[in-house]
Amino acid sequence: MAINMDKPSTMFGLLAIMLIIAYFTASTALEIVATTTGLLSVWLTTRESIWCMPMGLINVACFFCSFYDAKLYADMTLQVFFFVLGIWGWYVWLTKRYTAKVRPTKRIEAKMIILLSILIIAGTGGWGYLLTEYTDASIPYADAFIAILSVIAQFLLSSKVLEHWLVWIVVDVLSIGMYFYKGLDTIAFLYIIYLFIAIAGWFGWKNGYQKSLAT
Repeated sequence: MAINMDKPSTMFGLLAIMLIIAYFTASTALEIVATTTGLLSVWLTTRESIWCMPMGLINVACFFCSFYDAKLYADMTLQVFFFVLGIWGWYVWLTKRYTAKVRPTKRIEAKMIILLSILIIAGTGGWGYLLTEYTDASIPYADAFIAILSVIAQFLLSSKVLEHWLVWIVVDVLSIGMYFYKGLDTIAFLYIIYLFIAIAGWFGWKNGYQKSLAT
């Protein structure tokens, strides 16, 4: 892969890019903290470090406030789910790990794919309707769809399922467009970086999973 996420220099380089973008887009202090902690959390996830969980908790707290100001209520509510799933994932990653630092990666099952597909359809329709009827959300159904996908991605991540990266890739692509549309330029640029990291994370975790099967 073009991005070697195992090198700390890669992380420092990405952080430098985000700070430069934040400066030229006149980002608030809250946006800067949200983007940097988010970047650190995703980078730590690619390395399968347990520290991705506490870093992620800080990140979602910052994003909760940012999305409230932008009237992206589905994304705001999403951070509550993320917080709960982050705490749960912290526990899961540290159980059934035997001599490893974290629990081994597993593949998604067909039954889970069917259940999650139903959840996407029902959740997007229901959440989008509630946002339309009871809030002043600007793009309710798109907001709800991305939010539902994000919850699923975080659930799979917390469960240490390899395919969570594929869901995050879809979320990142959709989020880039939405945040540029809402004028959240720094966060949109962050999701561009997230996209490249997610692609690298998919190949990194997949290679690690295949090696574990060979041993």
